[in-house]
Amino acid sequence: QVQLVESGGGLVQAGGSLRLSCDASGRTLNSYAMGWFRQAPGKEREVVAAIRWSAITYYTDSVKGRFTISRDNAKNTVYLQMNSLKPEDTAVYYCAATNRFSTRYQSTYDYDYWGQGTQVTVSS
Repeated sequence: QVQLVESGGGLVQAGGSLRLSCDASGRTLNSYAMGWFRQAPGKEREVVAAIRWSAITYYTDSVKGRFTISRDNAKNTVYLQMNSLKPEDTAVYYCAATNRFSTRYQSTYDYDYWGQGTQVTVSS
């Protein structure tokens, strides 16, 4: 079992920055793919970014150039640096993990373990 705990959310003005952290316990994450998802009210949960065990990354188009996903395997932690935040980035952000193979790691079905989420609110 893997337990994931997100932190770092909050209220920020448009154009500001936040860094989310996802701390994992129960397993070392060296061989796990990790993802950040978000869910706004009334909308489906969507992928924001993902990082494979090999450090290959993926970003959804709306955050490319603004968000950066990274991992520190020694600390068993994954980060999401969010810059130039926009009101449309407002959502609950979730961390996810899996050690199953996938060709994309862009779907909720690709992941087995989830954190409880952290709220990000961007004011205009």
